[in-house]
Amino acid sequence: MPTQPIVVFTDGASKRNPGPGGWGVVVVRPTGHVTELGGGAESTTNNKMELTGAIRALTHIARDSGPVAIYTDSTYVIQGIREWIHGWRRRGWKTATGGDVLNRDLWEQLSDLTSARGPRAIAWHYVRGHVGIPGNERVDAIADAFAISRPVALYDGPLAGYPVAVLDLPDDTSVPGRSKAAGSPAKAKGAAYAYLSVVDGRPMRHATWAECEARVKGRSGAKFKKATSPADQDAILRAWHCNPDDV
Repeated sequence: MPTQPIVVFTDGASKRNPGPGGWGVVVVRPTGHVTELGGGAESTTNNKMELTGAIRALTHIARDSGPVAIYTDSTYVIQGIREWIHGWRRRGWKTATGGDVLNRDLWEQLSDLTSARGPRAIAWHYVRGHVGIPGNERVDAIADAFAISRPVALYDGPLAGYPVAVLDLPDDTSVPGRSKAAGSPAKAKGAAYAYLSVVDGRPMRHATWAECEARVKGRSGAKFKKATSPADQDAILRAWHCNPDDV
């Protein structure tokens, strides 16, 4: 029989970027025990809290053996630990454009924790935020509560008594914008030309979904969408009552 993984949901949030923030974690062990974790910071960023949630989760289960399945709505965390970190190290913790890698201390902590579990011991799963996935909704609520200093009761007990259907897991956990089949054309039909966001009435164009996600997450009234062509980009911005020349 295959070993059942430790299931982890993790999330982070900040009310401004930077500003007060929080992180939330739910850990479900194969033994049927559920543990919720959470914390906050007075001045932080969304990306710092996303990383902190993953770090705290892996720290919590460091003495538990076996595979781990981590579910997060942060493409920044998933792509960073799967892909980007290798290039950052080769370049001496510099980005492809020569700048310093942000949050290097947190990336190094996360890397140490993942390496300690061994190769292929952790499966990273992307889940879309705010679409009703029970585990994701719960960690979002925990992170949000800590970000605004609102009391929240953290559960620690049997799965049978846990009020969240945390093991209702999505079938598709692929990262947006990534091809599902090796060798697929980079510009396949529906591929992104750009990612667009509007926060506080100000439009912005992003080259990656991770950048767009970092800007809109936790921001009330924010809008975001993938554009597949220059014409599509202009149409989206006009629909949002924005001037295409402003991006």
